[in-house]
Amino acid sequence: MRDSRETIGLRAFVAGYPIKHSRSPLIHGHWLATYGIEGSYEKIAVTPSDFPDFIATLKTSASPYYGGNVTIPHKEAACLLADRVDPLAEELGAANTLWREEGRLHAMNTDGNGFLANLDARQPGWDRAQRAVVLGAGGASRAVLQALRDRGIAEIHVVNRTLERARELAHRFGAPIEAHGMDSLASLIDGAGLFVNTSSLGMDGSEAPLLPFEQMKSDALVTDIVYVPLKTPFLRQAEEAGLSTVDGLGMLLHQAAPGFEKWFGRMPEVTEELRNLVLADIEAPA
Repeated sequence: MRDSRETIGLRAFVAGYPIKHSRSPLIHGHWLATYGIEGSYEKIAVTPSDFPDFIATLKTSASPYYGGNVTIPHKEAACLLADRVDPLAEELGAANTLWREEGRLHAMNTDGNGFLANLDARQPGWDRAQRAVVLGAGGASRAVLQALRDRGIAEIHVVNRTLERARELAHRFGAPIEAHGMDSLASLIDGAGLFVNTSSLGMDGSEAPLLPFEQMKSDALVTDIVYVPLKTPFLRQAEEAGLSTVDGLGMLLHQAAPGFEKWFGRMPEVTEELRNLVLADIEAPA
């Protein structure tokens, strides 16, 4: 149950460092207005050295916030500092959503569910794929690998420039995940049903290598968790090969919904109106 003093005018936040370019306030502000909920959601710059004190205050009635999101570089610390951590976040070792309940600070990670919800909405039936290839072994890759494993994909290959980092993830999440270096990427793509880019390749106009997407199954899906640009180099290559693609913007929107429900009491809907609102912000001149 919520603290009684917080049933009206609830406040939530997103904390990170830096935090200037976060679009979470735009998303949650849209939902608050859509559902006529009295509340607020704001971004807060919190340095790593100040984060433990921020969390300590959040656990008490001295904080004006009921809960909020945390982003880079605080996800791991949030997981360690929370009182109760859900199983997904505990396995990941990272949390992105916090809320106070019955005097304790709870933590969960919604990234994996956001990833799955985006694919389910945009490409129903994608999970019939038998082999998935995941490029990148950074923090974002963890939630994707966990989600694919839990969805029941039979064969999951994580590929990374540094093989040891890929091996660490394969060890963390276990079968059916296998680790490979970049020299194996082309052969793994051949006949695969799903390709996921979790790396920074192609982000913000950077270059990305040409990949043999034409060798994937004819009904394969290529997706990228990067959403700036919305159509990344990998998605363009896949479209040229005649494959279906899903961009990363939906993951951002869907991962936000469970937190909104925790703080404001209603599960929001991810609509085309919201997607277009955020897309317009992304494409607006700097």
